[in-house]
Amino acid sequence: MSEPDFPFQPDPDRPVARTVRVPDDREGQRLDNFLLGQLKGAPRSLIYKIVRSGQVRVNGGRAKPERKLAGGDEVRIPPVRLNEPGESAPPPKGLLAALEAAIVFEDSRLLALNKPTGLASHGGSGINHGAIESLRALRPGQSLELVHRLDRDTSGLLIVAKKRSALRELQALLREDHGAGIEKKYLTLLAGRMPDGVMAVDAPLLVGLRQGGERHVTVSPAGKPSTSHFRVLERRGGMSYCEVRIETGRTHQIRVHAKHFGHPVAGDDKYGDVAINKKLREQAGLKRLFLHAASLRFALDEGRVEYVLDAPLPADLREVLDRLG
Repeated sequence: MSEPDFPFQPDPDRPVARTVRVPDDREGQRLDNFLLGQLKGAPRSLIYKIVRSGQVRVNGGRAKPERKLAGGDEVRIPPVRLNEPGESAPPPKGLLAALEAAIVFEDSRLLALNKPTGLASHGGSGINHGAIESLRALRPGQSLELVHRLDRDTSGLLIVAKKRSALRELQALLREDHGAGIEKKYLTLLAGRMPDGVMAVDAPLLVGLRQGGERHVTVSPAGKPSTSHFRVLERRGGMSYCEVRIETGRTHQIRVHAKHFGHPVAGDDKYGDVAINKKLREQAGLKRLFLHAASLRFALDEGRVEYVLDAPLPADLREVLDRLG
């Protein structure tokens, strides 16, 4: 299969590659994420292409995109530019204004965004403007790095680090005991009436790829340990409005666990119930996945500074609940 064409090409006006020394405060950063910071606006697909083709070198040798860099490493970066015909336009002003209004918390170390549904966490194949690229356009000159990701269709809290030290500490909390260092709660609407008020699902999840590269997750003994705790808040119109606390942060975890015990997430086109989704769309106006990252709780500075962050349920989902009565 031939490599796809990208809007970035070697720049004839800059025929010599540049070598960048990795600052000490970037210790432990992945090579692909370091390059995204160096090549502003470059799609992630291009980053992978130039790394895998050997155009990027670390200390004179080839490296994989996931390689962890050390302070003092020397990274060779090939000269690339954005060709005029395919030049990427800046994020729309309306998107930037919406993101500014969606910031629910900010201090000197981090920023919390109530991410709208339909906005990817970062740009990629076919996506020009993800949340992080748009935030960087909103705050030019600031160092902003994604701490974690949310599915494109999931709304809610997305944390961005403004300092490398905060990024390292938060990522360590995410790794701690499969992510238990950060308490994560979601709000969701499940199909049908859960028989009990609470439900714990402990089922390993395996990420697979369908034709075309689409990720599809299944419960499998070969998967990674995954635990979700569902608690019914209200029952409306034969549906169960729930709070979900997840102990792990696996891909599509809540959606697959909900399907596993027979009550899929409302509006889920991948793992949900087609007939129920159609009924909710027609009768309650549900036009998207009913899943919202509502709160995050964690502590920085070795537990001395506690953060409790909240993002209210979006108006479109509140209206769905109201219509269900």
